[in-house]
Amino acid sequence: MRAVLQRVTSADVRVDGTLVGSIGPGILVLLGVGQDDEEDDALRLARKTSELRIFADEAGRMNRSLLDIGGGALVVSQFTLYGDVRKGRRPSFVKAASPEKAAVLYERFCEALRERGIPVETGRFQAMMAVRLTNDGPVTILLDSEELKRR
Repeated sequence: MRAVLQRVTSADVRVDGTLVGSIGPGILVLLGVGQDDEEDDALRLARKTSELRIFADEAGRMNRSLLDIGGGALVVSQFTLYGDVRKGRRPSFVKAASPEKAAVLYERFCEALRERGIPVETGRFQAMMAVRLTNDGPVTILLDSEELKRR
């Protein structure tokens, strides 16, 4: 699984102009599921997302996690994180999971965050969405469950 985490002061997602999810301070998670991903990948990424210390403490240092600040997560499915642009001019998405598999692991990731006490809002899986955010910092972190396995 791949995730782009953006520290935000606020974020929301709309489908056909209708608000379907919004958060105040927290993390916007753009989440992609690969064809080889399994439940362990979702759990690993959820743990890292909730514990990553990217929020400022009293001294202004990145020393607090999403759990520490009581922030929320807005999780938006993003199969294009598996776009391969090495050949030609059009991305190939053959390494992205099928929609059926991706939906299950996307939901498991969201559930794992909730189990850790994180308030979670979501977009709508497989819908065209308009995502709006106010990036804080800006702070943007890339996570890949394959890389996290190696440590």
